Amino acid sequence: MLSALRLARVPLISTLLSNARIAASMIVLSIVNLTSRAPVTAPDGPVVSLTSYSKRVDQVHLTIESIARGSQKPSRLILWLDEQERLANPPRALRRLVARGLEIRETPNYGPHKKYYPYAAGTAHHSVPLVTSDDDTMYPEEWLASLVRAHRVDPEMVVAHRVNLIEIRDGAIAPYSSWRRATSTSLSPRNFAVGVRGILYPPAFLDVLREQGTGFEDVAPRADDVWLHWNLIRSGRRVRPILELPAEDFLPVRGGGRVAGLWASNIDSGGNDEQIRRTYAPEEVAVIVGG
Repeated sequence: MLSALRLARVPLISTLLSNARIAASMIVLSIVNLTSRAPVTAPDGPVVSLTSYSKRVDQVHLTIESIARGSQKPSRLILWLDEQERLANPPRALRRLVARGLEIRETPNYGPHKKYYPYAAGTAHHSVPLVTSDDDTMYPEEWLASLVRAHRVDPEMVVAHRVNLIEIRDGAIAPYSSWRRATSTSLSPRNFAVGVRGILYPPAFLDVLREQGTGFEDVAPRADDVWLHWNLIRSGRRVRPILELPAEDFLPVRGGGRVAGLWASNIDSGGNDEQIRRTYAPEEVAVIVGG
């Protein structure tokens, strides 16, 4: 009985420690936002782009501060918003970040595609990589530096911290819910980058996305990862997983309206599977299955 009680305490203690770490990180980043005058950008880094909406805008500064404290700073740090009220009157925390180099830019509501498409579409010829981030994650200090290191080794490929391996059954793409994490850094057409932990896109691929335009609105309006992978397959590029940073170093922002709506729609309700069926033609499925 005593042994069973001790075992039961282990998950509880782990959860308490994790929650304490998250709370401490949020406090530290809030203090940095109130007191720091240090620039959030530096020359020679990639561009970092993210979007936010609704109540999450009130706490997106925590994500941005976590990026700015990294060992590698971005050359530009852009927050895309489509809500006029937020654009006209951003929270004070964001105004403080603007004074340190953050750019707040207006965009049409492209859904999850807001984090990359306005930037890709707005430049005639890209020469700098783009890194996308989520708006409700606090990133570790080596987050951006590790993406840049991997890009220098493989400058034509996409690199990502979280990659799923597309499951194949009976010569077809299996349901998204059956896919597992990639555990190798090898290149494969089955490697499917997931945006939550950050993805780096090389300049030439940004030109591809610009040329493709807003076709995602017809086939994958709520699944940016699907549209981006489809473009990778069509352009002959692959995703290189980065496995050097542990998952527990990516901390969630709590209390900012972190919701599961898109996740529930795309995963639990099969939304990703439907958008995959609409996006990939038989010849692209053949490339994935063959990989």
